[in-house]
Amino acid sequence: MPETILNIYLIIEKGNVISFRAKSYSVEGDDNSKIKFLKENAKIDFNEAMTFQSPQNSKGEFLSYKKFSKLEKQGMQFQLFEEIFNHFQVPQNPLVCVTPVVDGEIYSQ
Repeated sequence: MPETILNIYLIIEKGNVISFRAKSYSVEGDDNSKIKFLKENAKIDFNEAMTFQSPQNSKGEFLSYKKFSKLEKQGMQFQLFEEIFNHFQVPQNPLVCVTPVVDGEIYSQ
């Protein structure tokens, strides 16, 4: 049965996560083949990915990548992707590949 999987991009400029981008696929196969598929398409998908807003504090400042990393270490980074998950109507605990784009450079394998 096909599963909705996502390529998600962290758009980082000057050390801050200024937005997210995402592209979805409906794919069959095991998790390893899906992850491989997402990684292989990461650079290609970027230009076609939808843009989503990154959170800002009350001063209008974006989340620093350092703070994002702390959330990631605690397994809490997915809370930031709720808008993306809702938009693509993915099930709980979706399979995603997160790729940083730092000052315009896509860091993909």
